[in-house]
Amino acid sequence: MKAKIAEIFESIQGEGLYTGERQVFIRFYGCNLSCSFCDTPLTHYREYTAESLRRQIAAYDGCHSISLTGGEPLVQAEFLVSFLPLLRQDRPKIYLETNGTLWREFSLVRDNVDIVAMDIKLPSSGGQKPFWDEHKKFLELAAAKDAFVKIVVGLSTQAQDIVASSVILASFSGRIPVVLQPVWQDMGPNVLEKMEAFKRLLAERGVNSVHILSQAHKLAGVK
Repeated sequence: MKAKIAEIFESIQGEGLYTGERQVFIRFYGCNLSCSFCDTPLTHYREYTAESLRRQIAAYDGCHSISLTGGEPLVQAEFLVSFLPLLRQDRPKIYLETNGTLWREFSLVRDNVDIVAMDIKLPSSGGQKPFWDEHKKFLELAAAKDAFVKIVVGLSTQAQDIVASSVILASFSGRIPVVLQPVWQDMGPNVLEKMEAFKRLLAERGVNSVHILSQAHKLAGVK
């Protein structure tokens, strides 16, 4: 079996609670969603076997972890089932960036993942249907891991979606922190004000560990 990989590169993590950590990024081709704010449209890929991808990763040294990103890595869960145990023989930490909708696929690889960075996709932010049930089931599986949730906030984001997400997040409060991240194109005082209001809204509903963080890699001008 072969994986479709858009790119492999070394950089700092620019999003979430591990911002600033040096990682090797494996960008998987393909996604099950089409969010309006997506900043990584993928058009090309190379194919790798599990062993050839492992050898490619071995060329990098001294990184905090291996980031599985996309696209959506779990679209290629069948490949990950064979690849991750092989990769873990080299003892890296495995960091999964995911849209948090493919909980069945995650259950197949959870034991070989160390850190989970899971998006909650708000209908008013990304132009998608609600995924509340999928996100809840995913978080139930991820709660045993070092996990955090990322919510992308733009000018179109509605408070009702934040309220709906709080119903899920409150049951994991204290175990799974939340990051509010502005849509890069919408950066400015209006969005920052909105995120402060959403942070208060979440706190009122029992979601206490909430951080406001932008995309540091874009501020730094790196990939």
